Amino acid sequence: QVQLVESGGGSVQAGGSLTLSCVPSDRTFVIYSSYIMGWFRQAPGKEREFVAAVTWRNNKKFYSDSVKGRFTISRVAAGNAGAVYLEMNNLKVEDTAVYYCGCNPYGESTYDGRKYTYWGLGTQVTVSS
Repeated sequence: QVQLVESGGGSVQAGGSLTLSCVPSDRTFVIYSSYIMGWFRQAPGKEREFVAAVTWRNNKKFYSDSVKGRFTISRVAAGNAGAVYLEMNNLKVEDTAVYYCGCNPYGESTYDGRKYTYWGLGTQVTVSS
């Protein structure tokens, strides 16, 4: 059962920008203050890898070394849920992947994809040289 929905992917040239969005698939999905919302990506033939995350309670942000300084994660709380965004600047060919939004209800192990129990179907980002 899909709990999250991503959007904003597309094709850009290297150096370009995209902003991804993630929202719950329906109003019954509640984002509690203890949750961590994150972005992961998976390139062809590679494992899913951590990109960025934000804690819902205090808006603390985490980034992988490969995107630090180029990507910015943000969140907007609205009622019992909200939205998560990933602003991607100075995109590189190696950023090409399917990007997934995930929800970690445990509030720990931020970088571990196994702790994210709710996912979207992903959105494709393609960066050409």
